[in-house]
Amino acid sequence: MKSFKKYKNIEELPPKVSVFPLPGALLLPRTQLPLNIFEERYLEMVDHAMSGDRLMAMIQTNKDDGNSLYSTGCLGKITSYSEVANKRMLITLSGICRFTIGTELEVVTPYRQFQVDYTKYSSDLVKGHGEDGVKRDKLIDSLKKYLEHNNLTIDWDAISNSSTELLVNSLCILSPYKSKEKQALLEAETLEKRSEMLIAMTEMSMSSGPGTEQIQ
Repeated sequence: MKSFKKYKNIEELPPKVSVFPLPGALLLPRTQLPLNIFEERYLEMVDHAMSGDRLMAMIQTNKDDGNSLYSTGCLGKITSYSEVANKRMLITLSGICRFTIGTELEVVTPYRQFQVDYTKYSSDLVKGHGEDGVKRDKLIDSLKKYLEHNNLTIDWDAISNSSTELLVNSLCILSPYKSKEKQALLEAETLEKRSEMLIAMTEMSMSSGPGTEQIQ
């Protein structure tokens, strides 16, 4: 598969995107999200993406009917792809830039397409943007307490070798919180605010009782 293109400005990003609505699924810039695609309409969407720029967008539904969407999602590129048994596809989506959703397009495809605006999140294209404001030691201390609280282990070498941006965003993706909380993490204005929000959520989950949460 071709190497991942680095986008330098939002003008290079598509103004219209195909969306994959999925509650609880969080994609952030420069993180990876594995997906198991099995619905016919989304198999078609992936096929269409693979025949072109390999771009598709993740967004959460905000109601049980599956039609209402949150206002913010994240554009991603398919960086890993394989066809498996039972007409399924296993793909990895790599995050590029968040967007604000706009008008839904009238299309003949079985999947939904929208106009989107990346302006609010243009800094997503800058690798490591906002890292200096993150209290990394505080985040790691919170992670240690969470793991002890829930009798879990983690690869500390991987944590040590991760950039601060990747650490914050990956922990958000792996967090066991509900769609509403994950959406708040997605929409955080800065990496520092996202980190502080994650720490607060972690502390609240530990204060609610015996360890029942697990990192996915």
